[in-house]
Amino acid sequence: MAAERRAYPMRAADPKPIDVRRRGACGTMPVMASVRDRVLAQVDALADETAAFTTELVRIPTVNPPGDVYEDCARVIGDRLRAFGFEVQYIAAEGRPEHTAAHPRVNVMGVRAGEGRGPVVHLNGHFDVVPAGEGWTVDPFAGAIKGSRLYGRGTGDMKAGIASAMYAAEAIRRAAVRVPGAIEVSGTVDEESGGFAGVAYLAEQKYIAKGRTDYVIIPEPHSPDRICVGHRGVYWFEVTTEGRIAHGSMPFLGISAIEHMGHVLEAVRSELKPALASRVTEMPVDPPGARHATINVNTVEGGQSRQDVQTPCVADRCRAVFDRRFLLEEGFDQARAEVVELLERTAARIPGLRYQLKDLMVVHPTRAPQDSPLIAALDRSSRAVMGKPATIMASPGTYDQKHVARIAGLPHCVSYGPGILELAHQPDEYIELADLASSTRVLALTLLDLAGVA
Repeated sequence: MAAERRAYPMRAADPKPIDVRRRGACGTMPVMASVRDRVLAQVDALADETAAFTTELVRIPTVNPPGDVYEDCARVIGDRLRAFGFEVQYIAAEGRPEHTAAHPRVNVMGVRAGEGRGPVVHLNGHFDVVPAGEGWTVDPFAGAIKGSRLYGRGTGDMKAGIASAMYAAEAIRRAAVRVPGAIEVSGTVDEESGGFAGVAYLAEQKYIAKGRTDYVIIPEPHSPDRICVGHRGVYWFEVTTEGRIAHGSMPFLGISAIEHMGHVLEAVRSELKPALASRVTEMPVDPPGARHATINVNTVEGGQSRQDVQTPCVADRCRAVFDRRFLLEEGFDQARAEVVELLERTAARIPGLRYQLKDLMVVHPTRAPQDSPLIAALDRSSRAVMGKPATIMASPGTYDQKHVARIAGLPHCVSYGPGILELAHQPDEYIELADLASSTRVLALTLLDLAGVA
C-alpha cells in the first residue's frame, strides 16, 4: 500500500533571524533577541506544521506485526529531514530474519553537522505501531484533530515524538543558529517487537556508537514534564509440560499435560508471586505498582490445537508463556534461577510431571547515570518551558534505550517526549497539541544547552 504523501511549503535553505520585539520603557521597539528566544519563537511559528507532519505520519499505517509500509514512512521522514538540511541515508536491516522482500525493514537517519567541535546528539524515534484493535470511535489512521487533541494509532507511541524531535532541530536552523558538533535524527523500525532490526541494528553497525555519539534522546510518550531515565528488565520464557495421550473415556490410562501445567501455574501464583511482590526497586518506576518485581502469564494452550475439531484424548502437551519483569537489583541470573528452582520443586512434588523450559527473550534493566549531563540539560530546559523541575521516572516497560546502553555502550541515553504513556496501545490514542508544542520547545532548548549555545 503506497503511503499518502503531502507537500508542505518549506522556507529558504538559509533562513534569516526573525525580528523579536519586546516592550521597553519607551514602548514597543525592536531589540536583539537572545538565541533561546529566537529558537523558541520559531518553535511556536512551526507548531501547526509540526502537528500537520504528525498527522502525515499517522496516516501511514506502519502496523507491526507484520511491518507494513515501513519504507514509505522512512521516505516521508527522510524527505522532510533533507528539506531541513540533513544528510539522509536509508539503512535496511540486511541479514536480519525480519527483513524480507514482502516486509523490508528500512530505517532512516539524518545527520546535520554544525560548526566546530562539539557533542553529537542523536534523537531517535520508532515509527512502527501496534495493530489498532477494536473499540475506536475515530478512524485510527486518519490523524483527525478534534479540539485540542490529535487522534490516531501511534500519535503518542510515538510519531508525535518523531515530529517533535525533527522540528526542534528545524527551529534551530530557521532561527539561523549554528551549533557545534552535530544533530542526528533517526526513524527506526520494530521497537514494538524488540527493536532488533531497528535501533539494535543501527548500534551493531556503529551508526550509534560510543566514541561517535555523545547523547541519545528517545522521545517516547512520557509527558513534557517527565524525564525517563531507564526501565526494568524482561525475561520471557516458555514452559511446556509433557503428558501421555490416552482415550478421553479412560483418562486414568494417560497423563494430562494440562493438569500438570495447572500445578505449575498454581506454584507461580502461590509461591513466586508473593516473593516478587515484596521486592521493590530504588528506580523511580511509574506507576508505583511497577516498582515491584512482577510475573504475568501471557499465553496458555494445550491439548487439541484446533478447537473446532474435538477428539476424545487426554492432552499430552501444554504450553505457557510467562512475562517476568525483573529489577535492576535482582539481575537476570537470579530471576532465571528462581524459575528453575520453582519448576524443580513442583516436578518433585507432582508424580510424573515433566517439563521443558525455553528462554524466549531477555532484556536487561538499564538506567542512565544520575549525574548525566543529558538529564541536567533536559531538566533545565523543562524548568524554563514548564515552570517547574522535571519529574525523574523510569518506565514500567522497555524501549530502545536497552540497545543504546548494551550494544552501543552509551550510558547517556534517556527518554523524553510528548504523549501520555497510559494511552499507548489503547483505542482512541491521542496526543495533546499543547504537549507536542511544549516538548518541542524543551527539546530545542536542550539541543542548545548540550551544544553550549547560550
